[in-house]
Amino acid sequence: MLRYLIAAMMLTGLLSACGVHRTRVIDTPETRGLKGWQKPYMVDGKRYDPLLSHEGFVQEGMASWYGDDFHGGATSSGEIYDMHAITAAHKTLPMGVYVYVRNMRNGKEIVVRINDRGPFVKERIIDLSHAAALQLGITDAGSAPVRIEALGYRNPGGAANAYRAPASYDVGAFTVQVAAFSKQGNAERLADRVRKRYGTATIQNGMLKGSHIFRVRIGSFGSLKQAEEARRNFESVGFPGCFIVALD
Repeated sequence: MLRYLIAAMMLTGLLSACGVHRTRVIDTPETRGLKGWQKPYMVDGKRYDPLLSHEGFVQEGMASWYGDDFHGGATSSGEIYDMHAITAAHKTLPMGVYVYVRNMRNGKEIVVRINDRGPFVKERIIDLSHAAALQLGITDAGSAPVRIEALGYRNPGGAANAYRAPASYDVGAFTVQVAAFSKQGNAERLADRVRKRYGTATIQNGMLKGSHIFRVRIGSFGSLKQAEEARRNFESVGFPGCFIVALD
């Protein structure tokens, strides 16, 4: 079971129950507005793209479990792993989502909360905490075929079996940077041209390697999805390489 600390998210190699994994988070301008655990990442040369939504997710495959070797260590969500809690690791599902798991050998069922990444072992789709594996009856065998279905997020103070989708998976403040110049006049000319077409543009003055840089940005968007739609539109009309920026 791969472990990596989301607080750092800049790892090159990690210990796991099966040895050392070579791991790298894909951190680019395009993923700058994402939380650490939402960013694409590489494990042993294979790319994984975390989902921003759990809706409609169903999967069948092998489940495994991890226990005291990792008890007390950090999970990919930043939580401390508790082998006695009902949690699990998944390679791409959003953190915090609850997942229904059914052991297809004995019919036992459980609902777990995703708080970690993994397992990075062939054909395994979910890694259960020891407590969850115990309830499903797979601790002795070590693995079992399962069906999993993403349910949603639990309502605070609500019924134990009531789940909801979050109001938005990507709420925030975002803009799209379309160009950067070393001369302010060039940035102002582009910004004026952009304002005539889109009605808004800003210039951000910053420093890069000791020199002034003037960044031209378009729009203010309330979600990552809206910003991504705008980015694609700007790219198609002559701004190749434009990217999303998360606003403070």
